[in-house]
Amino acid sequence: MDLSELAPDYVRAIAPYQPGKPIAEVAREMGLPESDIVKLASNENPLGASPRVLAAIENVIMELARYPDGNGFTLKAALAARHGVGLEQIVLGNGSNDVLELVARAFLTPQSSAVYSQHAFAVYPLATQAVGARGIEAPAKDFGHDPEALLAAIARDSDTDTPTRILFIANPNNPTGTLLDPVQLLGLIERVPENVLVVLDEAYTEYLPEEMKSDSVGWLKRFQNLIVTRTFSKAYGLAGLRVGYALASTQVASMMNRVRQPFNVNSLAQAAAVMAMQDEAFLDECLAINRAGMAQLTEGFKHLGLDYIPSYGNFVAVRVGDAAAINFSLLRQGVIVRPVANYGLPEHLRVSVGLEGENKVFLQALERALEELKK
Repeated sequence: MDLSELAPDYVRAIAPYQPGKPIAEVAREMGLPESDIVKLASNENPLGASPRVLAAIENVIMELARYPDGNGFTLKAALAARHGVGLEQIVLGNGSNDVLELVARAFLTPQSSAVYSQHAFAVYPLATQAVGARGIEAPAKDFGHDPEALLAAIARDSDTDTPTRILFIANPNNPTGTLLDPVQLLGLIERVPENVLVVLDEAYTEYLPEEMKSDSVGWLKRFQNLIVTRTFSKAYGLAGLRVGYALASTQVASMMNRVRQPFNVNSLAQAAAVMAMQDEAFLDECLAINRAGMAQLTEGFKHLGLDYIPSYGNFVAVRVGDAAAINFSLLRQGVIVRPVANYGLPEHLRVSVGLEGENKVFLQALERALEELKK
């Protein structure tokens, strides 16, 4: 008997999420020393966690035999103070991926659907499919969200047997780095029906210049159907600890917390996240390095005559032509980036912003890869 047949059809149909290649794997495959490999594949903070965060982790290591605070009171209190929301409006997650899945588990069924944009984050269709709901992909515009296309998809679905219950919006979007400005975004949310939850995924919001940041948290008072999700994995450098959160109305947060696993955010992650929010000087340093690195990469692409998608995150998608061949050449040279053919971008590679030296190694390797392809 094929035991996989015990799983529902919609689970068997899922294509698992493909993470970026780890350094150790590339070292084994290519016969390279791990120390020589540059990884610019997973939108990680090249500075890592701040020294103050590492000290906070050290302080709680001796308590690893104890379960973490299942309610995350200290972290929730810090988030509530920062964002001006109530504790009952906060949902903690094992990274923001976990939070996105909680939304799907709490509000989607096989008799409903979710709408998201072409080229949007892969977790949206995965979370939708995992609960048997129908996923609807709206066409992108200039590689980014098209508000009219998203609204049209919701409207077309309203009278079907599987009406839309969730609209996923990544802003900035991963992997394209595109952005709906505050006016565009607010205009979209205002037109979404009240019985459709708007999940605003702001994993990269810290990288935005102040004038481009939306008052998304403030909008929670106006829109009961809005859910704002954020993470400590990117600008705060805590990807390995997996901690994210959602802000929502009390009623929505309550439903999400009912399907949340106990102790889903570990003790080290909670302590690290609290300290990360306090260390504003380190965050400012990370943002400055990202701005300089983004300029270094995009100038390098211009020098090589390559088109790229202007990005508001800590990564940039560049069009290289035969992306599979270029990616393999980069791997042989010890440089890991992210192919994005699975996002409908077969000629692009997504490159995370690294430190100056890492960016330089990548650009030199890319130039060699492009030359090889011409031969």
